[in-house]
Amino acid sequence: MKLLSVIALLFTANIIAANSVEFLPFPARDIVRHTYYTLSYNETYEQANWVYYSLTDSMILNSGEERGNNFKMDKLVVTISAKSSDYTKSGYDRGHLCPAGDMGFNQIAMEESFYMSNISPQTPEFNRGIWKELETTVRKWAVNERHVYVVTGPVFKNAKGSIGKEEVLVPGYYFKIIFDPTDEPKMIAFVLPNEKSNRPLTDYAVAVDEVEQLTGFDFFSQLPYEHENKLETKVQLAGWFAGYEPETPIAEKPTTNKAKSDINFYLILIAVILFVAIVVTLSSRKRRR
Repeated sequence: MKLLSVIALLFTANIIAANSVEFLPFPARDIVRHTYYTLSYNETYEQANWVYYSLTDSMILNSGEERGNNFKMDKLVVTISAKSSDYTKSGYDRGHLCPAGDMGFNQIAMEESFYMSNISPQTPEFNRGIWKELETTVRKWAVNERHVYVVTGPVFKNAKGSIGKEEVLVPGYYFKIIFDPTDEPKMIAFVLPNEKSNRPLTDYAVAVDEVEQLTGFDFFSQLPYEHENKLETKVQLAGWFAGYEPETPIAEKPTTNKAKSDINFYLILIAVILFVAIVVTLSSRKRRR
């Protein structure tokens, strides 16, 4: 009975540890921690390199906090964050990286989502179009899977210039990575251009490795290497989007199996012949004596 209790405690401890892992991208520099999300601030470009947070079904299902519009400087950014006025009359939206729609479960979460460190300049057609569609889709996945981890941020390559007195860089692209640790773990990533698009989200799905090459960050490196490698090296739409089947290992061709069988047969035959030859030789020597 004591043994069963110990096993149960260890099992519970493992579950708690697995759910409390913080999958911060590496290198994790200039970190700013808020109550419900963490970010890496880029002073040169006056916005986050990435924003990381955990999203659960209860956070979405208990969403009822009224959306505010109180964009404000982030006092936790030591080098001073961008200002809301940097975006005024720029032609770009104050685009959320951690969406306000994900943070509607209490007042603190909603207010923190409007810190300027969580904002990046997005074209209105992008922010209110396909980016909003992706954010809505992620919330649906969080409800379906019960728990996902999200990392999102700008890609500073192919920038569109800068805005405001603080010269906030306008990214050419944005990325979002979603990791589902439940049941059969899976991961999916997207890279979308900062412009209007009528294409389906699946057209923008990429391998996590590709996002790492674009940004210079290593995502979910806390996972065991074999798991990380399996999840990040290719695009797997199955389990995320309807109508896609998971990839199955390609069966070996019959000719390959036959070849292996033939080799094994000849090796055994040679071994038998050698054994017989040795036995015959030894018998002949005994007779001569």
